[in-house]
Amino acid sequence: MQRITSLWPRALRPGGGRRECPVPDEVRDAVEARGRRIAEATGFPGWGEMYVRLMLDTWRRTLQPGPDGVFVVTGDIPAMWLRDSAAQMRPWLGLASDCEAVAEMLRGLVRMQWRLVRHDPHANAFNHGPVGGTPHLLDNHLLARRADPWIWERKYELDSLGLPLLLAHQLQQAAGDDAHLDWGVHSGFADVVSLWRREQDHASSRYRFIRLDAVLRGRADDTLPRLGRGSHVGRTGMTWQGFRPSDDACRFGYNIPAQLLAVHVLRVGARWCDELWHDADLAAGARGLADEIEAGVAAHGMLPDGSFAYEVDGLGAVLAADDANLPSLLGLPLTSAVTMDDPRYLATRARILSSANPWWHRGKAASGIGSPHTPGNRVWPIALAVEGLTSPDRDERLRLARLLADTTAGTGRMHESFDADDPSDFTRGWFSWADMVFCELLASLT
Repeated sequence: MQRITSLWPRALRPGGGRRECPVPDEVRDAVEARGRRIAEATGFPGWGEMYVRLMLDTWRRTLQPGPDGVFVVTGDIPAMWLRDSAAQMRPWLGLASDCEAVAEMLRGLVRMQWRLVRHDPHANAFNHGPVGGTPHLLDNHLLARRADPWIWERKYELDSLGLPLLLAHQLQQAAGDDAHLDWGVHSGFADVVSLWRREQDHASSRYRFIRLDAVLRGRADDTLPRLGRGSHVGRTGMTWQGFRPSDDACRFGYNIPAQLLAVHVLRVGARWCDELWHDADLAAGARGLADEIEAGVAAHGMLPDGSFAYEVDGLGAVLAADDANLPSLLGLPLTSAVTMDDPRYLATRARILSSANPWWHRGKAASGIGSPHTPGNRVWPIALAVEGLTSPDRDERLRLARLLADTTAGTGRMHESFDADDPSDFTRGWFSWADMVFCELLASLT
């Protein structure tokens, strides 16, 4: 996510115009209690202190409650990514059953997410209101389609729809109620099913994305080829997407971690249709679509060694890699129905946590998965934390937590990425998602 601060509206610039969200006493008490448990369970008091500081910092600085729900900025960029906001709130789910203020905050986020999805299900990031704030003034949807002041960016990504569905499901489990699964989620889910069904035949899709300055600068990762349509894909039963969870363009149109997330949340939504909304037609449509996508993954998304590919085009081209951003192959047990002991996952994990993954890096300070989004020998803290969260070995989770705590370059927070040889060379000074996945890893140690 490139920062172009000079083009942001003054009220939306980092550090300007945003009021801090007060932390209720019951929230502070719940966070501090979990921090003490982390310190006791790990023997590192500093980790408990980091957990408390990062959790409360995220509450104060990223949450913007309003009458339409809770808007959540991603950190040093003043916009709300649907994917990021869902991922940022994952560690709060563990406090929702004992703290009503946390549960209500999460309900507010779900309301806001689905208000934005219904506004434009192709968009991945939104402004806090119709303010028109975006550095991407030359995007084709602003020039040719319509100037939508709500939209920060309109990169179509499956995870921007799938992770809000997953968060709504996780909140239902954590809080023990379904008050947030209202008509807004029902209507939005119907839109998602319709869109994913339509994009099974991308050749007939009207979606286009062209970033003119990226074309002029030769940045193929920030725009789509073929006049914004993306590279050619075959019809496979899977559903097409233009961009990865990194916001980089897909090399091929079927991103396998996102397909498996879609399968999972479609089946979750079908259960809501049966049990809450009494919408038999939508339930049948969602289940049928999930089955078709799953069959497409089985037929086109597997490598000869029984592991998952990262991207395919349904025409024979395959990308065997993994990116740090969720959903990822490494994070499949967190975002899909694939379990940690699934032989397909174990084979995939062994491959992507090695030099067989072109985006895995080894250095003097750390080794782990990075992303072409940050070129060079850079490891992403998100991927290191996910590596821990998907390991059944507590000692391994402790090792990775220690590695993360030791590579903050003295800032006391996680970054987007850092040089594997020199953690003081990092990108993004404040990336809330990375802070929160570290907190989730610490909480897993209690």
